[in-house]
Amino acid sequence: MIPTRDALEMARQRGLDLVEVAPNAMPPVCRLMDYGKFRYEQSRKERESRKNQHVVELKEVRIRPKIDDHDLETKGRQAAKFLDGGDKVKLTVLFRGREMAHPDIGRGLLDQLAEQLRPHGNIEQPPRMEGRAMTMHLGPLKPKQSQHEKEGTQTRDEAEA
Repeated sequence: MIPTRDALEMARQRGLDLVEVAPNAMPPVCRLMDYGKFRYEQSRKERESRKNQHVVELKEVRIRPKIDDHDLETKGRQAAKFLDGGDKVKLTVLFRGREMAHPDIGRGLLDQLAEQLRPHGNIEQPPRMEGRAMTMHLGPLKPKQSQHEKEGTQTRDEAEA
């Protein structure tokens, strides 16, 4: 343990700053470093980590009960793109007028879409009526562990054995 005065003098001689690293430790821990350089490197790391982040968005795909089969497949492909991109998807069936008397048609469409999207995502919220719309939420599948990563974990386990 070095007195504070001596530590400050050492920092001045070397052209560095005396930075308190762990103030709650007993005794407090300090380090000699170039604080400006430290802050710069820290901001670079934060910027780099933000670059690699992916913000999950909720994308909506709207359909009507009288949609044709081919149009439904097209909407399904669009939803698959969203799911593969890592976003969540809200499938919505909009009802108008007399269509409200047949919610079973909308449920069937959502089930059909869910089956089409099974390889791309899983159901997070089952179909439910919200006013004149029936909605269902799908989330992307967790990324599968690559074969190389699996081999790496196996070799580590074998090494421990």
